[in-house]
Amino acid sequence: MRKRHQFYFKIISLCLSELVFSIFVCIPYLRRLFIFSFADILTNEKTMEENTSVVGDTLEIQGFDISPELTFPLFFLLLFVYCSLLLSNLGVLAVIISEKSLHQPMYLLFCNLSVNDLIGNTVLLPQLMAHILSTERFITYSQCVVQAFYSHTFGSASHMILVIMAIDRYVAICHPLRYSSIMTTRAVIGLSVVAWGFSLVLVSVLIGLTVRLTRCRSVLQNAYCDNASLFKLSCENVSVNNIYGLFFTVLLFTCSMGGILLTYVRIAVICWMRKNKELNSRALQTCASHLVLYLIMLWSGFLTIILHRFPNYPDLRKIAYILFHVVPGNLNPIIYGMQTTSLRQKITQLLRKMVFTF
Repeated sequence: MRKRHQFYFKIISLCLSELVFSIFVCIPYLRRLFIFSFADILTNEKTMEENTSVVGDTLEIQGFDISPELTFPLFFLLLFVYCSLLLSNLGVLAVIISEKSLHQPMYLLFCNLSVNDLIGNTVLLPQLMAHILSTERFITYSQCVVQAFYSHTFGSASHMILVIMAIDRYVAICHPLRYSSIMTTRAVIGLSVVAWGFSLVLVSVLIGLTVRLTRCRSVLQNAYCDNASLFKLSCENVSVNNIYGLFFTVLLFTCSMGGILLTYVRIAVICWMRKNKELNSRALQTCASHLVLYLIMLWSGFLTIILHRFPNYPDLRKIAYILFHVVPGNLNPIIYGMQTTSLRQKITQLLRKMVFTF
């Protein structure tokens, strides 16, 4: 039992180290948000001539065209969203780590999801808030590449982790007696490694093909850094990037949609054949929220990809991309935390202790 707990501790420590590394990478964005942007608002001494003189490794981000009266409301809205996302996901991680009764394979999947949501949103939102407040919307090329890499890894890993969770739900609903023997710790770790490895390899090639290009432009036609916006800075032939980008998208969505469709069709068939009210109720309760979150993420991702082909709707594309990060990241810990009885009880107990302590 002691070895088992040590093993779980190593796995959770690995997840946390991944999170710490991602936040360390994002320090330039956080510094820009809390120091540079507020200093720029207070002094307002920078001129447009100085801005346009920034060349070389520095990129100018187009951002959103926001009226002055909406600047602070939008900033505080994003700040509230980001803080709630941090609290909910870190809260889920803290409860799972601190409670030995939750050291089970299923909760390792929740840790994967929370760590991924924290990485994806920490890379995006601090920089976005900084650019909302600041009149200077600049970023170095290397920072932009890092943001694009983590952002695409977040999107790819989100799809793959949700596929693993769909498999977990299929085994739990259709083979409840064999669940503990099928979804073992080793099996969940193996699936998690495959999901992250698959995402990292695909995204590394995607970004690598873009980094090799020489740049002839310095204005990023976007509010954030992604692969398509980066290779559009080049005047070279980007046919290889477009072909691999299409291959990347088709492969990812085929694996994601195929895995989800297969597991849910199997669940529906077994529920229809057995005609068990308790089984049907459990399947509906477990799968409905998972499917809704997956569809939100799927369609916002689709919209972002499609709108890259239609430059007449830049703001809609930017909003879709932000929703792709923010909505699942906020809803995942709430829905999965509230639907999982053990986790819900532990969170409730922790909140009661905190209330009585104060």
